[in-house]
Amino acid sequence: MLKVGDKLPAGTLQEFIEVEGNGCSLGPNSFDVQKEAAGKTIAIFALPGAFTPTCSAQHVPGYVAKAAELKAAGIDEVWCVSVNDAFVMGAWGRDQKTAGKVRMMADGSGTWTQATGLTLDLTGKGMGVRSQRYSMLVKDGVVKTLNIEAPGKFEVSGADMILAQAKQAA
Repeated sequence: MLKVGDKLPAGTLQEFIEVEGNGCSLGPNSFDVQKEAAGKTIAIFALPGAFTPTCSAQHVPGYVAKAAELKAAGIDEVWCVSVNDAFVMGAWGRDQKTAGKVRMMADGSGTWTQATGLTLDLTGKGMGVRSQRYSMLVKDGVVKTLNIEAPGKFEVSGADMILAQAKQAA
């Protein structure tokens, strides 16, 4: 399992791009995680699924609301990672008004999530293998903090925790 001091695992995530430009086409675009993280400070938070109650009512909105404060604390980008396809993550991003604040990164087959070791088996609930709920502060591709939620909880992975950790690290 991923831990503080580890490099992010190799792999790709997809993001639905709304406006063509900067070498990105309209629609799903694949991004190499290690290349995207190089030289940046990133707040990554992951959750079990798009449009699910806690994720939609608390987790994503908290990061959207704190986007300016996170940037002021030295965070270059905020990523939301979920085991959903890029079309779903794009639609959820539009619904949550994440544009310019949170990158909605899809791990459609859960391959990258499996590489982190932070999976959550929700097969019994009809959702298959998903991601645990967690957040981490990553600098130049290295995990500096990692906040993993207990099953069914939302206590340590929100924007306030990452903001406090980013301020402490500064």
